[in-house]
Amino acid sequence: MTENRRHLVSDTVAGADRPPATAPAYAAGPTDVPLLEETIGANLERMVSAHPGTEALVDVPSGRRWTYAELNTEIDLVARGLLAAGIATGDRVGIWAPNCPEWVILQYATAKVGAILVTVNPAYRSHELEYVLRHAGIRLLVAATEFKTTDYRAMIAEVRPRLPDLAEVVFIGAGAGDDWDRLRAAGARVSVDELRARMGVLAPSDPINIQYTSGTTGSPKGAVLSHRNIVNNGFFVTELIGFGPQDRLCLPVPFYHCFGMVMGNLGCTTHGAAIVIPAAGFEPAATLTAIETERCTAVYGVPTMFIAMLADPDLPHREVSSLRTGIMAGATCPMELMKRCINELNMAGLAIAYGMTETSPVSCQTRVDDDLDRRTATVGRVHPHVEIKIVDPVTGKTLPRGATGEFCTRGYSVMTGYWNDAERTREAIDPDGWLHTGDLAVMREDGYCQIVGRIKDMVIRGGENVYPREIEEFLHTHPDIEDVQVVGVPDERYGEEICAWIKMRPGRPPLDAAAVRAYARDKLAHFKIPRYVVVVDEFPMTVTGKVRKVQMRDESIRLLGL
Repeated sequence: MTENRRHLVSDTVAGADRPPATAPAYAAGPTDVPLLEETIGANLERMVSAHPGTEALVDVPSGRRWTYAELNTEIDLVARGLLAAGIATGDRVGIWAPNCPEWVILQYATAKVGAILVTVNPAYRSHELEYVLRHAGIRLLVAATEFKTTDYRAMIAEVRPRLPDLAEVVFIGAGAGDDWDRLRAAGARVSVDELRARMGVLAPSDPINIQYTSGTTGSPKGAVLSHRNIVNNGFFVTELIGFGPQDRLCLPVPFYHCFGMVMGNLGCTTHGAAIVIPAAGFEPAATLTAIETERCTAVYGVPTMFIAMLADPDLPHREVSSLRTGIMAGATCPMELMKRCINELNMAGLAIAYGMTETSPVSCQTRVDDDLDRRTATVGRVHPHVEIKIVDPVTGKTLPRGATGEFCTRGYSVMTGYWNDAERTREAIDPDGWLHTGDLAVMREDGYCQIVGRIKDMVIRGGENVYPREIEEFLHTHPDIEDVQVVGVPDERYGEEICAWIKMRPGRPPLDAAAVRAYARDKLAHFKIPRYVVVVDEFPMTVTGKVRKVQMRDESIRLLGL
């Protein structure tokens, strides 16, 4: 099925309806601002020297806060605690917890001692946890005791006897006892000189992070990222939205993912800005409270998070005038959503970013002075020091601008590879260093890129390639629809049909398929109009706020009796 799908993509891309010959779909980013050739620890200490009294980290739920000088002192103490625990350069240290200050402190402490931080998805259950701990060979695990309805301590107890590499578990948060304090106390027994000596042997090219990607087939893959990968990506993401020491970033996105720990944490610390934690997990009201009370100048989120904040009944009474910018990623921003973020959240400088874990993560980003079209119809243009191109998914040849093909990228941001998986690394990165994303994209004449879907998500209806995102964008214009996701479902006649999952605006009556078809008639080509409509209160989501389309497709088949 996959091969057939790939060939059908190629047939359309290479067919007679291709635009006239034009510039190739290739672009290289600016290089006027040089790359940071330093480790995460060295970069942090440079910022500490420049901004010692500036606030660096605020945890709104607990009221704890640290200046850059205070945060660096705490990081060094935990880093020395890791040395006391026998953590060597290249050892893997895991973190399995929702957003909290200890997460941030450990991120920088592991970087200072050269340990590879393995970020474990807080939504994992025991089977997934065991796989990651075993596959990465984690020696020390820092974990929450519980989060929401999940008992982390019980799951760790279940899998630990089967994990000979796991020498120590340090619990944090409610009910953790004094584990974290004991790690800090152990640090007091290790000299500052020992930590300096360890930092002195580290290089920017050293691996420092493993992030497991949630693939839809097979076991998760561990993308290995270096200091150079992530310190630079974090720096350029916030450089492009004009960050400086005056900025305060509200971070409701999870730290375990690049959006939180790279674009967020490293984006802040490379510019002397403040990290503000609104809650352990995303809560619209808590996010708005943090923005208001901490006078945040920026906030990050996926589109569903911004939709939830805008739907909060107390928003009209909130003071959010301090906001000026932020990043929306994970999906293209519908025009109406962008307008509401500008008008109701004061985010005139809201930027769109696109990327994936394997590219640290951002490859394209809109600029703060881009017009609404570029910020809603595209995911921006190529990032500094990065190359991108759109290729035929089968032949690998670079296509002309305006044609649909696979998005590929090359440069400092491409991962060093998948942990202990040379075969899947070769599948992802070709011999010339290009990472093949599996995303279908179009590069416009102006160099801005549109992501039209995943190769695997594209719907083929009666031989026509249908990109769900185009239909989603259109249905967002319906006044009664709050959010929409489109998937393909099996059909005996056409191979696949279109199914739209719809969330209604509060107080609006549910729409049926006939009403949706009537709205789309004469506005969409007939083969793009949904045959089926499922009205829901919520979409199935990953912990990072991305919609799980595979689960939606399976559930659609069940609900519709297909």
